Amino acid sequence: MSDLELLQPGEAEVLVKHLRSFPPLEMGSEGWNQQHENLEKLNMQAILDATVSQGEPIQELLVTYGKIPTLVEDLIAVEMWKQKVFPVLCKLEDFKPLNTFPIYMVIHHEASIINLLETVFFHKEVCESANDTLLDLVDYCHRKLTLLVAQSGHGGPPKEKGLQDCTPMQELQKQAELMEFEISLKALSVLRYITDCVDSLSLSTLSRMLSTHNLPCLLVELLEHSPWKWQEGGKLQQFEGGRWHTVSPLEQQKLSKLEGQVWIALYNLLLSPEARTRYCLTSFAKGQLLKIPEIWQRLEQENKGKWQAIAKHQLQHMFSPSDQDLRLQAQRWAETYRLDVLEAVAPERPRCAYCSAEASKRCSRCQKEWYCCRECQVKHWEKHGKICILAAQGDRAK
Repeated sequence: MSDLELLQPGEAEVLVKHLRSFPPLEMGSEGWNQQHENLEKLNMQAILDATVSQGEPIQELLVTYGKIPTLVEDLIAVEMWKQKVFPVLCKLEDFKPLNTFPIYMVIHHEASIINLLETVFFHKEVCESANDTLLDLVDYCHRKLTLLVAQSGHGGPPKEKGLQDCTPMQELQKQAELMEFEISLKALSVLRYITDCVDSLSLSTLSRMLSTHNLPCLLVELLEHSPWKWQEGGKLQQFEGGRWHTVSPLEQQKLSKLEGQVWIALYNLLLSPEARTRYCLTSFAKGQLLKIPEIWQRLEQENKGKWQAIAKHQLQHMFSPSDQDLRLQAQRWAETYRLDVLEAVAPERPRCAYCSAEASKRCSRCQKEWYCCRECQVKHWEKHGKICILAAQGDRAK
């Protein structure tokens, strides 16, 4: 077994087997946090497996235990939490948490799930194992792509600027906006993998993609706007590998990975024989075509009128932890996010936590944050200090 393997095969099977969906009310609870950590481990192991071409046991386990529908429901539930509960927390004048990391973990949960789905949906059997939840996932991807197009028409994608002048909750809101952009790009990749399976999609899913959402037109709009590209200071910036970088004149004529995903999806939806086949509209077929996604509507109906109460409950029981709770959580974070694994999963040059420049110096106390210079580290200490101390205490407690 490689030194970079995060999970033993037997351990991965246990984690996959016990995956379950959580309602919005329970997000941030102790049980939810444990599953979030387990999901992060599965996520990193799946990326490692794909990177070193050792086969992909995480994908196989998710299919074997029928957990793709669970991940889809969890994805949509946290998306709904971000839309319905997080804004309420941000408006509560008496809520001024000393540490916002527990809330950040809930916001980050959506990114973790869509990243795992992007990794495993490359395999056709994963798409097929989604069953009826594939319709919900198509709707989810449509919402994210619509957001990308809308951002392109209103000043472009969000950038990492001005975070140092914000209150903790304002900073959290801006981080959520930045994360939403990356989530939407990963949703584009997931959608492309779904179109690879167009020959085996249900009639309702295919109809939803082509008729209800008119995805070909939306994909063409994406190509026209190219939200992953941005002109700044006379130079072309392109988003790839989780960050913006300058594209040299010689590279500008090359097709980017994201553009490639759009073109492949268009090909699958417009030129594959299955997508152009005429279906016989029997009464049964009409019923299938009129079938609508279930997860979003069910969650919204179950929690209608309760969003403010959910926010206040989570404020009291989940997002106001004691120092002891934070120390225990910091220890678990340190065990989950092993530095050698993180560096292998994301080999790009680390970025400064304060100014986002390329960084070469790591915080000597917790070894978690990177900085380009001492000045940036000092300026960022006010925000980083408490979690830094807790993380270091967690390491020593192991």
